[in-house]
Amino acid sequence: MIRLSAKEEEVMEFIWQLGECTPKEVFMLYDEPRPLLNGIQNTFQSLERKGYLKHRQQGRGYLYDPVVAKSDYGRTKLGSFIDRYLDGSVKELVTFFAREQKLSPDDLKEIIAEIEKA
Repeated sequence: MIRLSAKEEEVMEFIWQLGECTPKEVFMLYDEPRPLLNGIQNTFQSLERKGYLKHRQQGRGYLYDPVVAKSDYGRTKLGSFIDRYLDGSVKELVTFFAREQKLSPDDLKEIIAEIEKA
């Protein structure tokens, strides 16, 4: 997957929320002050060039549909994070959460049980 800019990720979050949509529908989800509609339209085009969206004609405009699922993007992004910051070690990630007490011993036991099932 081609890496997305922060702005592209922000727009994709709205698209994943809406499903098939127009740039104007995404524009309307922004709080005031909203970005320029033209900027959102340009982001849609960029996302399509990168393979994240496809479009079809609807009246005088286009209706866009996500090609990449949010879960697939998240898995890729998490994998990149682990490779970049944790030398590819998922163990380091789990250890970090355990040390920061964001995982209880019961959580760790559940993770171990899931690993043993796989």
